[in-house]
Amino acid sequence: MPVDGLDEAQARAELARLAALLDQANRAYYQDDAPEISDADYDSLRQRNAAIEARFPHLMRPDSPSRQIGAAPASGFGKIRHSRRMMSLANAFDPEDVAEFVTGIRRFLGLGGEAALAFTAEPKIDGLSLSLRYEDGYLIHAATRGDGETGEDVTANARAIKDIPQSIADAPELLEVRGEVFMSHEDFAALNAAQAAIGGKTFANPRNAAAGSLRQLDATITAARPLRFFAYSWGSLSQPLAPTQMQALARLRDFGFPINPDTKLCHSTDQMLAHYAMIEARRASLGYDIDGVVYKLDDLALQDRLGQRSTTPRWAIAHKFPAERAWTQLQAIEIQVGRTGALSPVARLAPVTVGGVVVTNATLHNEDYIAGRDSRGQPIREGRDIRVGDWVEIYRAGDVIPKIRDVDPARRPEDAQPYAFPETCPECGSPAIRDPGDSVRRCTGGLICPAQAVERLKHFVSRAAFDIEGLGAKQVESFWRDGWIKTPQDIFTLRDRFGPGQPRQLKNREGWGEKSAQNLFVAIEERRRIPLARFIFALGIRHVGEVSAAMLAGHYGDWQGFRAAMRDAQDPDSPAYAELLSIDGVGAVMAASVLAAFSAESAEIDALADMLTILPAEKPASDSAVAGKIVVFTGTLEKMTRAEAKARAEALGAKVAGSVSGKTDLLVAGPGAGSKARKAAELGVKVIDEDGWLALIGAG
Repeated sequence: MPVDGLDEAQARAELARLAALLDQANRAYYQDDAPEISDADYDSLRQRNAAIEARFPHLMRPDSPSRQIGAAPASGFGKIRHSRRMMSLANAFDPEDVAEFVTGIRRFLGLGGEAALAFTAEPKIDGLSLSLRYEDGYLIHAATRGDGETGEDVTANARAIKDIPQSIADAPELLEVRGEVFMSHEDFAALNAAQAAIGGKTFANPRNAAAGSLRQLDATITAARPLRFFAYSWGSLSQPLAPTQMQALARLRDFGFPINPDTKLCHSTDQMLAHYAMIEARRASLGYDIDGVVYKLDDLALQDRLGQRSTTPRWAIAHKFPAERAWTQLQAIEIQVGRTGALSPVARLAPVTVGGVVVTNATLHNEDYIAGRDSRGQPIREGRDIRVGDWVEIYRAGDVIPKIRDVDPARRPEDAQPYAFPETCPECGSPAIRDPGDSVRRCTGGLICPAQAVERLKHFVSRAAFDIEGLGAKQVESFWRDGWIKTPQDIFTLRDRFGPGQPRQLKNREGWGEKSAQNLFVAIEERRRIPLARFIFALGIRHVGEVSAAMLAGHYGDWQGFRAAMRDAQDPDSPAYAELLSIDGVGAVMAASVLAAFSAESAEIDALADMLTILPAEKPASDSAVAGKIVVFTGTLEKMTRAEAKARAEALGAKVAGSVSGKTDLLVAGPGAGSKARKAAELGVKVIDEDGWLALIGAG
């Protein structure tokens, strides 16, 4: 609900709801190191809370998120009260926000547009804030930000971080250095790999890994973790470091603290935004996570004049990146083959954090998308194609698979070549065809393609196919994983290989016993006899469903006739091919799919058929007046439902079609018949009403 539409009671309730949501989000992020919502969602909730408070200031709650920074320190650590509060930052989300930030400073200070102002601009590290207190040059204690007033005592752990000096020469008597603890992408990947190898906890992203590593009760664990540190500000000081922000950072660098090398001094809003754009473009190559750029007024005397709001300084702002987008480099394009044979291109990326998740893969949709066109051949991305080596913009919407949004041709390597989409399956080498009107290229290997095998096996034993009791999806996956069943033929040799008298027996397998094993063997034997329509459907041929399988079975009658026709129809000029296309309901797309399957899987299908007794299709009643006729129903039927009429017709041997064509023998038209009746008249198709139909089939 928009803020403008809230009354006072609704506003009070909404503020209570937002306070609870944001409190939970803060505890998950700061205490548990396990964020539950994305940065974008968090920012959106805070913005809505601020907007409601701006409209109803008298309703601001004592626990308002606007008055809070972070979350209370977790139990298990000692507490340290910060001598100077650790502030959070206000956010900017677009250039207009940045311009208003600069204008607001000028307005507050009473400076005209001609007065020179300088700002530092530095990457905003996505890590864990840390305050380091030095007295007489020695590290006394270290504390997390906590709620801004009080943090956790992590002194022993901070001493284990190599980037943090234990002592400082020529330091002020009192010096509090503040910065961010983080972990590089390379170190994060190595840590997760090591954790997985020992069965330990793995982390969702480098920020979680850094926070979890710093907040270990056992400091030896922290010492073994590859943590880094960048200093970016200070707290209490016994004497000033320098007159400007940039000079103060240089002083901290002289003390031995790492300072972000991409910090730049800017003298205008345009320069600030240009640096932001440059950092965003280089985001993926930095080697660590950032989520924006922080601008700070450079003159420290002016910073003091500006002061702070309740939780944020007036002299600094964080210009956030779009939370669900990031630029990174495309390192490779790989093809994955799905259960239907679809060849799906996948982008392998240099790791980049998008919406709080480290992204290394993204979908590329299909070959048209890579080439810079849509399915109709129209240009997308202004016709820019995608090549290995390109810098690409990644985006996520919620928790969906990351996608590539755009490409930067200015950063394309000189040797980058247009991507050639494969025309054969990378898994089995079968032809990969693209049907007319289809945006996806598909493997024709079918049952011989290992990438499709498991899902095809599940289809093979499904209820409308072989329907083998005791052999469902779970069992198929288990047997496939252990190499017991790789092809449908293996199902019918299971007893010979793992039955009584064999070294390995199904009855000894976990989850099985002698009775259940015997029941499965019996169920498999019972399915060695199968109707032709079920067998055709079980083959899992694309575009051939239950109805189409029954239609093909009815037309060809038996397996021998069907198999011979599919062999002869491989020649598109043959009578067999013309006959296939003449079957009502079979078009060029289905015909191509059926013939491709029998071409690629010929030996496998024949081997399977030799293990079975394939029953011929039932012949229609010989005394039916509609046997073998193609019938279409249209309009309203008053004495039976459309489904009943169709079932009765098919039981009598008729073939029911959904549209009128030159092949239609009979149109049954009820009240309200429209275009189908007109087309029947044009084509000379016989038309009767419902009573005439009932009389024809002897049901009048």
